[in-house]
Parts: sequence; C-alpha cells; structure tokens
Amino acid sequence: DVLAAPCDIREPDQISAFVAQVLERFGRIDVLINNAGGQFPSPADQIAPRGWDAVIRNNLNGTFFMSREVASQAMIPARRGRIVMVTAMVARGFPGMAHTGAARAGVENLTESLAVEWTQHNLRVNCVAPGNNIRSSGTERYGEEMLELTRKATPLRRLGLVAEVARVILFLASDQNDFVTGSIYRIDGGQRLWGDIWPIPDPIE
Repeated sequence: DVLAAPCDIREPDQISAFVAQVLERFGRIDVLINNAGGQFPSPADQIAPRGWDAVIRNNLNGTFFMSREVASQAMIPARRGRIVMVTAMVARGFPGMAHTGAARAGVENLTESLAVEWTQHNLRVNCVAPGNNIRSSGTERYGEEMLELTRKATPLRRLGLVAEVARVILFLASDQNDFVTGSIYRIDGGQRLWGDIWPIPDPIE
C-alpha cells in the first residue's frame, strides 16, 4: 500500500496536513527520511537574498518542520521512531554553493540537537552525508573530466554508489539501530580527509 501526495516542505501548513493524511491512511509513522533539497551553483557575492532564502527554506527549514511535525504527531505519542537526515559533504565548507553549505551544516547541528532532546521519547535521529563523489543521475551532469578529477581526489580511488549510501540509511532506519543517535555518517571514500576539486583562486590585485 503506497500513498503519493504533493507537499511543499517550505510550507508548514502543508506539512501538517500531509502528515495527518499519512496517519489517517496508515495509522503510524515508523521512519522519516529527510532527503528533499535543492540548490544552484553561484559565487557567494552573487547570491541574491531571494536565492539565499529559497535554499535555506528548502534545505534547512523544510527539514526541521517535517521532523517536528512527524515527531509531534506520530513518533513522540508512539514513543518510537527513526529519523534520518540526508545532507552533503560540508565538513570543510561548500565553496561555490555557500547557501546550501550553510543549510546542510545547520541540518547536521539540528540532527545532534534533536537526538538529545528526543531521546526521552525513544527516538533515534541520525544524519547521512554523501560526498560529491557518489555516482548518480545528478553527477552525470558534471561531465567525464570532472568525474575523473573527483575520482582522483578520493583516497579509495573510485566513485561511490547510490546503493552504498542506501545501505547506511537502511541500517539507521531499522530496528537493528538501537544505540546510535546524533551521529553524522560521511560516505565519501575518505574524500574529506584528503582531496578537493575546488581550486583556490589567486588573490585579485
């Protein structure tokens, strides 16, 4: 049995109605995967207020409001639930997309905050942060030259697979995970420890 329904996660009222619809249909919510997001490349000094707000509302605010609504309507009353955030590799900043870097870093801190606050309700809250070296429909737009640079910047010397990210999410969402909460899982083949494909610009005279 599957329910598909539109919901703009930037609008708290739509989230509340959507969660109520899910509960009416299924009676409970065991797992929430916060995977929605969107951004666009831009130098920081060229990000307009409207563009900044759009990314923050989508990637940070939407994640919080969805988590809050699912927890308050379903998981806290049931005293059980698993929440998994999906962010990106922002451990060393996100040059070229500062808006999403700030939003994703906020989600990682939110993960740690909610994990502590909601442990009294028997919830587990964790985060998966895939690197930009996971081969997917999105990375195919980079072109082979960029993908090769990304591979060389990865200590494991290959690109990751979507299935490798999914396996970690599956564990965190399952009953097998009973003692992990507030953790950030960086799935990047060690990229954050070594390589980077973002060139450091020369000083402008």
